[in-house]
Amino acid sequence: MKANDNLTLTIFGASGDLAYRKLVPSVYDLYMQSLLPDCFAILGVGRTVYSDQDFRDKMIKGIKEFSLQPTDDEEKINSFINLLYYVPVDSKKTEDFAKLKDRLQEISDKCHTEGNVIFYLSTPPSLYEIIPANLSAHGLNKEDQGWRRLIVEKPFGYDYETAQALNSGLLKYFEEKQIYRIDHYLGKETVQNMLVFRFSNGIFEPLWNRNYIHHIEITASESIGVGERGGYYEGSGALRDMLQNHLMQLVGLAAMEPPTKIEADSIRNETLKVFEALRPIGRDDVSKYAIRGQYGAATVKGESMKAYREETGVDPDSRTETFAAIKLFIDNWRWSGVPFYIRSGKRLPTRVAEVVVYFKKTPLSLFGDESEMTHEYNQLVLRIQPDEGVLLKFGLKVPGAGFKAETVNMDFHYSGLSDAYLPSAYERLLLDSMRGDATLFTRGDAVLAAWKFVDPILKAWKKDPNVPLYQYPSGTWGPEVADKMIDGEDVTWRYPCRNLADDGIFCEL
Repeated sequence: MKANDNLTLTIFGASGDLAYRKLVPSVYDLYMQSLLPDCFAILGVGRTVYSDQDFRDKMIKGIKEFSLQPTDDEEKINSFINLLYYVPVDSKKTEDFAKLKDRLQEISDKCHTEGNVIFYLSTPPSLYEIIPANLSAHGLNKEDQGWRRLIVEKPFGYDYETAQALNSGLLKYFEEKQIYRIDHYLGKETVQNMLVFRFSNGIFEPLWNRNYIHHIEITASESIGVGERGGYYEGSGALRDMLQNHLMQLVGLAAMEPPTKIEADSIRNETLKVFEALRPIGRDDVSKYAIRGQYGAATVKGESMKAYREETGVDPDSRTETFAAIKLFIDNWRWSGVPFYIRSGKRLPTRVAEVVVYFKKTPLSLFGDESEMTHEYNQLVLRIQPDEGVLLKFGLKVPGAGFKAETVNMDFHYSGLSDAYLPSAYERLLLDSMRGDATLFTRGDAVLAAWKFVDPILKAWKKDPNVPLYQYPSGTWGPEVADKMIDGEDVTWRYPCRNLADDGIFCEL
């Protein structure tokens, strides 16, 4: 589907890594599928002094390295690259935005983009309020000659108070309908499929409640450490980096009520209701419902792994968590009493993200001793990455005498759709922003509601010395104490493999 309106995509921080690796290659992918409007331009903005040609030469390299579409047609690449322009601007200097305004007008006149502009803040968060203020000072936020939209990357604040301040700062200069808070997790095809899976299948939706579900578990793990990002990670940690945003959004999609229709406000209203129904975790209960850990040194597959405190830029006495797990409850009619468990960590055995629904056991065991069966809780696994797909685990009879049951898998893999093209998250989200579809972008009130829930945990971890920080060896699934969070007999976290369906048969890590 074509984007309806002609426009200029203006990227602040265009000389940086995100524009080089993700943004411009994703726009090129849209171009190759004829999904861009007829009149379109990219204007790069940054402190680095580039000419238009310098910027184009750099972006050609990024396109050839990171694009998902073919890059062997030089005529196509050259045609696309001529849509790119650049203007050097110091984003902290209000007077520099006069140059930006003139260049945007010049491009609008030349390329017929009709004054429609998306401003993409691919910058440090410290500029998230400065740039909108400077845009406003030159009238670049006004929609009298075309629409204006502002895309903001996470983090959306550092805690509840800073998130409130950021939200208020943005709303001084742009209306909420103009602001697109981008969370690339929501751009993943497999995340969007959760909505279709839930609300297009009559066999699952009637079971999607407290009467049939024992608990829901959400995991996002990484096998790598912090690498050269130790300095940044010291100010972030796993709770801020992953749980407050990505995993909370997955909770919202997994737990939301059916929207009245598939459009931005309806869907975002329902996820907001989930966040507003979260049972608050009191300061004194943090250790009961939230666990933090930090990876230690270990040898994994013959490779020596550093402890987190030995990484570059990390305080030798650091209390920053590289693993976080939370047990939460949603106090509404559908989910009353059903625990949700979310966890994320670095230096775990494999990179994987998935949502696992555990259905309640049958009320009576009919087939003798089922203590060795692994299907006591039927599991529905919605795999986000890698080996994307859906897995249902249930019990069947083992051939032969008697009624011995064992677990079998029924699975679907996206890789089985040989002709299907899976767009990158940024490709999907950029196209949606061009079309004015905010469905997969987070709204300010939902961001604040998520922060309000995790803020007491952050404060307790920072100020209460009695809250433990557990060490776990690199290459393991985090602190052993996290297993005790799960309610139920003989049930613990699912320990996923890189491969979705062969778990228990051949587990690839």
